[in-house]
Amino acid sequence: MGMISTEEDSGNENKPEIIGIVEPSTLNQGGGGGGSVEDMSSPWIDYAIQQAKFIQKTLEENIDSTIQYSGSRLCEIRSTSSAHLHQTLDSLKEMKSLYGDYEDVLFGKLKEGIVVAASHQTVTAGAAVGLGLLLLKRPRRFLINHASRLFMSEEALLSRAEGKVKELRQAVDLVKAESEKLEQKALQAEEEMRRGRTKLRQAGDQIQGVIRSAYKIEKQARGLKDIVGELPSREASRFRSQVSNLASEAKRERNSLTKEVSRISNYGISV
Repeated sequence: MGMISTEEDSGNENKPEIIGIVEPSTLNQGGGGGGSVEDMSSPWIDYAIQQAKFIQKTLEENIDSTIQYSGSRLCEIRSTSSAHLHQTLDSLKEMKSLYGDYEDVLFGKLKEGIVVAASHQTVTAGAAVGLGLLLLKRPRRFLINHASRLFMSEEALLSRAEGKVKELRQAVDLVKAESEKLEQKALQAEEEMRRGRTKLRQAGDQIQGVIRSAYKIEKQARGLKDIVGELPSREASRFRSQVSNLASEAKRERNSLTKEVSRISNYGISV
């Protein structure tokens, strides 16, 4: 006969049942093979309707049991994880508050930056252009190459400047050494000039003495000339010529020495 057998799971009463369909025995056994087609098909239709209703009822029961089982499992999970859930909710609330604070700060900074950019349009445009040049590949490469060339040229200029400074220091050292030598020579020349002035002053004094002596000789020669004039004419003529030559020679020497004294006086040496 047609029956549906259900077996309960030993583990849990609320788990769904397993449905088994047993094929029916030969219907209308007393009818034999002489009935019409309608008489033969009507039991199969009734059987199919009964089986469909029974399967529907069994499915509804299985669905209800499955819902009850799932609800009980959810209750267990909810009871065991309520503490974790509350902790997670608290963490989420804290993160939300922190996110709100950071969001307020971020939007405040953005607003402040927008206000500053609007008030300084030229600087903002320049910064935007510079940032665009830095972000683009070719302008960035051009700037890097240009900066490297400038750096190399600056290094070359610096090395040349250091070389020139070194040469200048060497030249200054040479000039300093030469100036020290010249200073020593100047001191020596000054000392020699001082000694020369002293010698010239002494020579001037000696010349002045000789001039005075020549003047005396000239004066004595004039006196002798007067005395010779009283002698006889023969002897007087011979002595007169000698005295005249002596007087003229003394006068010539005195004039020459006077010129030398004048030259010494021209050098600023008092005689």
